[in-house]
Amino acid sequence: MAISLVSARRARPPQPSLGQPSTTSGRPLRLIPQAGRVTTSVPTREQLVQDHAARVYRWAYRLSGNPHDAEDLTQDVFVRAFRSLDGYTPDNLEGWLYRITRNLFLDKARRKTRLRFDPLTDEAAARLVGSWAGPDGLTDAQFDADVEQALAALPSDFRRAVVLCDVENLSYDEIGTVLGIKSGTVRSRIHRGRRLLRKALAHRAPTAGRTRFAGPLDVAGAPA
Repeated sequence: MAISLVSARRARPPQPSLGQPSTTSGRPLRLIPQAGRVTTSVPTREQLVQDHAARVYRWAYRLSGNPHDAEDLTQDVFVRAFRSLDGYTPDNLEGWLYRITRNLFLDKARRKTRLRFDPLTDEAAARLVGSWAGPDGLTDAQFDADVEQALAALPSDFRRAVVLCDVENLSYDEIGTVLGIKSGTVRSRIHRGRRLLRKALAHRAPTAGRTRFAGPLDVAGAPA
């Protein structure tokens, strides 16, 4: 079944923007939405794609790290969702779609490693997915573009380990099971991946006289 993903493709992570993240507030970088958003009716297939294709593509891109795999995963997500739509009970639709996306991604990882991993539960998905609102929302969205670009640039082994640890909150042992590697190797890949991310996002680091919304400094040291 062919599904139009034009809107999803338009949602590919953009080029870096000028927003300055807060690294002193203690709030972690936001790679996925939070708190659930409840739906009261079952959407049609057309509504499902129109309203959620871009969001599902972003999740798929963050997990897979490249546009081709993200498009394939997005296609698979909606095929699975269509097959399950008749039995869907109106609730947290974003959580339901995110759970499908994550489980299909882990299914692919299991097939590659021929290992088993338990899927995300409904309760856990509801805690992970939803909307976030606040005065810093625009800057968070801008910073996410930089994070996604930096993640995509990581070597695939490092990216998978970092995403499963820092986005999916899996333990080192669980990541080792998914990827078919030892915990020590997981630790090393996460450490090296984070180091590359810090280097890629160095222009976002807070400096004297710069605020959350300040852009990168020019060579003279003044705000751009």
